[in-house]
Amino acid sequence: MARDGGDARPLLLAVDRDPAVLERIERELFRAFGSDYRVRGELTSADAVRVLEQSHDHAAPVAVVLVDHGLAPEDRVDVFATARTLHPDARRAMLVEWGSWASRDVAQSILGAVAVGDVSYYVLKPWTSRDELFHRTVAEFVQEWSRGDVSTMREVVVVAGRSSARAAEVRSMLLRNGLPHAFRERGTPLADRVERAVRGQGHDLDGVDVLVWMPAIDRRVLLDPTDVEIAEAWGVTTTLEGDRAFDVVVVGAGPAGLAAAVYGSSEGLRTLVVEREAIGGQAGSSSLIRNYLGFSRGISGAELAQRAYQQAWVFGAHVLFMREVVSLRHQESGGFAVEIGDVGTVTARAVVLASGVSYRRLGVPALEAFSGSGVFYGASVSEAHAMTGRRAVVVGGGNSAGQAVLHLARYCAHVTLAIRADTIEAGMSQYLVDAIAAADNITVRTGTEVIGGGGEGWLESVVFRDRAAGFDEVEQADGLFAMIGAQPRTDWLPESVVRDPRGFVVAGADAAIDGVWPRTRAPRPYETTLPGVFAVGDLRAGSVKRVASAVGEGSVVVSQVHECLAEGDA
Repeated sequence: MARDGGDARPLLLAVDRDPAVLERIERELFRAFGSDYRVRGELTSADAVRVLEQSHDHAAPVAVVLVDHGLAPEDRVDVFATARTLHPDARRAMLVEWGSWASRDVAQSILGAVAVGDVSYYVLKPWTSRDELFHRTVAEFVQEWSRGDVSTMREVVVVAGRSSARAAEVRSMLLRNGLPHAFRERGTPLADRVERAVRGQGHDLDGVDVLVWMPAIDRRVLLDPTDVEIAEAWGVTTTLEGDRAFDVVVVGAGPAGLAAAVYGSSEGLRTLVVEREAIGGQAGSSSLIRNYLGFSRGISGAELAQRAYQQAWVFGAHVLFMREVVSLRHQESGGFAVEIGDVGTVTARAVVLASGVSYRRLGVPALEAFSGSGVFYGASVSEAHAMTGRRAVVVGGGNSAGQAVLHLARYCAHVTLAIRADTIEAGMSQYLVDAIAAADNITVRTGTEVIGGGGEGWLESVVFRDRAAGFDEVEQADGLFAMIGAQPRTDWLPESVVRDPRGFVVAGADAAIDGVWPRTRAPRPYETTLPGVFAVGDLRAGSVKRVASAVGEGSVVVSQVHECLAEGDA
């Protein structure tokens, strides 16, 4: 594992009260990871805590902490709490015996530990030599840790000052597009090391705000690049060559759009996906989606989107990033003309609208002045490391806000969650509510709105107003993350595509509007008032704002596209 930090190898720590079992765990960890990681086993929680404290004192990284379920509950809590406080990036898991799934007590212990953020999941203890299931499970934890470890050399390195608004935009773009990267704050030893390497390649860095270095791709150097330049340097497609006639054009690469692309391309449709910002949509900014079917340990929105994109690409879908669809026009000869900014016109026999929604702005002038300089919209994951030891505020009462609070709490000295509603339970899943309640560095302000803020070049304070009492209070804050709902981007659509008063696209039975729907047949379930144009995901009026439902709609709509193409009635 290449590292650009210190020389200490990351630690894999296991705690088990049974000496024979602990020896087997150590042996299997060393067999699989011993060349690159330090392996340490302890029989007691006190010894494990001491190891974690010593690692912290010596700035030695800790990658994974495995704790025996058989330890007393208070002992398990001591180890996990120490690891979470001193080594927030370390992955923590419960060690359980084979067959433990038969015990409801064990299941409840694991569920409780997950709910309060003590562990990510459980690991079955190795029961034989070369236990590859054990190796694979731990390897997944190691890989997750490595992607967040600040001292691991990343494929893309961003160097800039802490208060650079443009650097924040670049980091958010890289993260939401699933590009592995690391941020190095200018003036730190890690940043100095990168800048020396870049100057050694003959580049002048005087006056450069943002340096992007790609050591994995020919050591490529970009100085104050645009998003398009970064994407093209990485190999992401932003232009279109060859045939411009498609069976279906999908507008948006969120969960719904990516699902439509996977199923459409896999079923033989020539498919084009156009995304103006980053894959994953609003879900892409979620630090952890724990209730998505099949991912028992949870998965980040960016990782889920990246996997879906890779599926679509393998099946042959064409994807244009950093490009925006600016107009849609029905052609008299059939099908549609789709105008893409800076690319031109393509034709499609059917169109799937899946452009999702955008975060609403706070609309507070004093805070908008700090946009990108302490005030961020849906960018919590990319900014978390920069907030280490600082104070943050999250505004919003939905699941994305709850996930952001918990992720930030791993690094921040303190996080305040501000919610307009009178209770946190009003808009947030219970597992998030429980985890937030269990965190000792999170404060929840209900019935509260943010009305102001201040600072010199970077956000330094936020003003809260208690809606019931009417009094204002100023709180120190180094970062504010707004997740206060979303609105669709549908103003570019033709009038023939009817929207509700909030701008969401009307589809299905609601599209059978007298005087607007032009066919004698009924609209298909996801068809808009313009036959052959479909709406799925958060963009659709009445949709359930969940990743799973968006994926379901994106997959189901393809069968309706097939019907449309077969009948030729677009």
